Amino acid sequence: MPDLSHLWQRFMLASALVVGLAIGIATTVFGYSNLATVDVNWSVFHVDGVPLWTVAVIPLALVLVAGTLYHWMDGLHHFSEHMRHRRRVHELEAEITSLRAHLDHVLEMPDHSTSRLPSKAVTTEPLPPVHAAEAPALPEPDPDAEPAAENGTKTVQQRSSRGTRRAAEPTPDPTPVAAGGAQETATAESAVGA
Repeated sequence: MPDLSHLWQRFMLASALVVGLAIGIATTVFGYSNLATVDVNWSVFHVDGVPLWTVAVIPLALVLVAGTLYHWMDGLHHFSEHMRHRRRVHELEAEITSLRAHLDHVLEMPDHSTSRLPSKAVTTEPLPPVHAAEAPALPEPDPDAEPAAENGTKTVQQRSSRGTRRAAEPTPDPTPVAAGGAQETATAESAVGA
């Protein structure tokens, strides 16, 4: 999907221009339609003979100029923050480059910044040939044997052997063990009592 933020910004600028032109035309028509003079009295402030259109246009113009100045100052703040972040990014990139060079020096790695060729000549010695004994071949499968079951499936032999395993396990001795290891059974008590 294309990035529409640039188009949206251009649309907003064009619409601001159209609205500004409409305000200018309306102000001009209002000024020529209201040529009468008025007296402006506000607390201790007294002005006599002021054209009527200035009473409406001057406050509107002051608000527009103040908004424009505020917007410019806000944009200047964002621009200065952007430049500060950009400068910090350049500082961090330079620090990464110096740390990488230092790490390469410590690990005796070739320098990444200038040449791809190593600064030291590396020589290798050939390894002696290894005489490997041939591995024995796997035995041939028995043609009469059943094919192996898939993973996770149980064969009939596995199911039936489960019951024989339980039967083959020794059952625990039913004689209880008393504290101290002495065995107590009814037959042992009767033998003692007799």
